[in-house]
Amino acid sequence: MTTQAISEAQLHALADGVLPETQRAAIDTHLRAHPEDAARVDAWREQNRQLRALFDPVLYEAVPPTLRQAASPPAANGAWQRHAMQAAAAVVLVIAGGAGGWLLRGDGGDAGALRTASASPISLARSAAIAHAVYTPEVRHPVEVGAEQEAHLVQWLSKRLGTKLQPPVLSPLGYHLIGGRLLPGDGDGPVAQFMYEDDAGKRLTLYVAKERVGRQETAFRYTQEKELSVFYWIDGQLGYALSAGLPKQELGKIADAVYAQLGQPR
Repeated sequence: MTTQAISEAQLHALADGVLPETQRAAIDTHLRAHPEDAARVDAWREQNRQLRALFDPVLYEAVPPTLRQAASPPAANGAWQRHAMQAAAAVVLVIAGGAGGWLLRGDGGDAGALRTASASPISLARSAAIAHAVYTPEVRHPVEVGAEQEAHLVQWLSKRLGTKLQPPVLSPLGYHLIGGRLLPGDGDGPVAQFMYEDDAGKRLTLYVAKERVGRQETAFRYTQEKELSVFYWIDGQLGYALSAGLPKQELGKIADAVYAQLGQPR
């Protein structure tokens, strides 16, 4: 009897809930015989759950009054151009905000900040939160390069970002480095993500990105969406965001330790 080959696309379809029923029996048989693939599907399902938890609330938020006004028909033909420009500007703001346009709005993320130069740190925090939600649930592949190859990891990420990087030592706070990965940035080049874990399996990530604004410093800022907390700041030409499912005060102590070590030789 010939065994049907199962593709990764079929496994993703199963995790996303779009697998045709005609293929379900073959996939279930495959997963029983290949527990490592079953673990991957479970991890992808958990990623989907976390992403829905982060972004679904945005679907039920009230439309901002300015956007409703921009979308309303103009009162007179002579005002059409002005209203059209307002509507276009509103659309640009929504697109620039992305799927999480109103998602991360903590202590430093008010609407005014989103419309000014400080939108860059807000975008940094949002991107870091998404990357954290996507990769921390992974069981087999949470990182590209493990901590056992830390020297290679640091050299590789430093070369790709064009600056010297050094993951902070957080073992005194109960977290050890498990590795890192390279991520695509928002048009400003690649991004580095370092991942840490404590003895209970709780993970936190440090997201490091080249900032277009450059040479601008911002103090610690904090934002939260459900259980995910993010501290973020810009130091010189690098932006940093520390994300974890921890209370603000606890994550703040870790953020202080991270900041104290950045740029310090060890």
